[in-house]
Amino acid sequence: MFLAIREMRFAKARYLLIATIMVLVAFLVLFVTGLAQGLAYDNAASVKNMAATHFILEQDSNHRFTRSQVDQNQLQKAAVIVGEENAEPFGVKMTTVIPSGETEKIDVTLLAVNSEGWLAPKITNGSPLSDQIKGHVLVDQKMVDYGVEIGTIIVDQASGAKWTVNGFVKNESFSHTPAVFLNKQDWSDLQAQTLTHQGSEPVSGTVYNAIAIKDSKEKVKDLQAALPNTEVITKSEAVSAIPGYKEEQGSLMMMIAFLFVISAFVLAVFFYVITIQKTSQFGILKAIGTRTAYLARSVALQVLVLSVSSLAISVLLVQLFEAILPSSMPFQLGFSTLLLTCLSFVAMSLAGSLFSVWKVAKIDALDAIGRTAA
Repeated sequence: MFLAIREMRFAKARYLLIATIMVLVAFLVLFVTGLAQGLAYDNAASVKNMAATHFILEQDSNHRFTRSQVDQNQLQKAAVIVGEENAEPFGVKMTTVIPSGETEKIDVTLLAVNSEGWLAPKITNGSPLSDQIKGHVLVDQKMVDYGVEIGTIIVDQASGAKWTVNGFVKNESFSHTPAVFLNKQDWSDLQAQTLTHQGSEPVSGTVYNAIAIKDSKEKVKDLQAALPNTEVITKSEAVSAIPGYKEEQGSLMMMIAFLFVISAFVLAVFFYVITIQKTSQFGILKAIGTRTAYLARSVALQVLVLSVSSLAISVLLVQLFEAILPSSMPFQLGFSTLLLTCLSFVAMSLAGSLFSVWKVAKIDALDAIGRTAA
């Protein structure tokens, strides 16, 4: 430790340059990681926030809510198996709405839930939904940016249905669109109005896109056997099937992986060049009895000090940027993700220093002293 710290204090400019580069790389890694997590959450926040553990969808729907249809009969059968308190209908429809008196269109996702059930979201402002009152909805607070407020009437472009905003919810979105929550009556009326608007014959009974199941993992096989032409999927499978979710996360994860590799490579090159420049000094130290393990630990300690200090500065910078980022840019960097990213960065940095450690181990004291004398 004495050798490592003393050398860093002696060559301040050199190690300051390396630390600056590491700060920039670490900041980029943390920022892209936070952006990836933020986009993932924004893409599927409403589903992730649900207490559901499984969903029953129509067979061959590729795990997508919008391709699935289930009826009341299937809902009743599922409720008999898992209990009425553990099965709730769930409707999903992506559409466009227009606030009354405005011309700007807003892409939203309509979510039909039991207003008194465990799928109903927590409100941040306004009044909750009620199955006894029709024509009222809860909307995500992002719609405030479009001029929507409590009492605003929004019109569904596809069906012509009108709803009054009853309250706001927080962090509720689906496929990067703000969520609009309807009660079961409005969902049933919406289906009838949509078919009428399209000139189609109305169907008997209300149709939903899925049945949400809670705390019934051990009864999945029973559900599958009792409900033919359906599939029971987990919440994570439902999230992964949201359009664009896997593709978006795959691209961002690849970027993060390359950033880790690049940071390790850059650090390895810097320290390898420095080690080559210090070959004679290392040779002299070996000649006077300094063990190779001590010199290797010195190099590893320098890398550890630089990577940890660079990460500390990068974390502060990321928190500063997070505070000033606009609400329209999804960014989320939880403690567990931050800790895992930091540990991975330190591990990759130490892995990159192995080239320098290997070079130190290969230095021959006599050859180094001979080159110095020459």
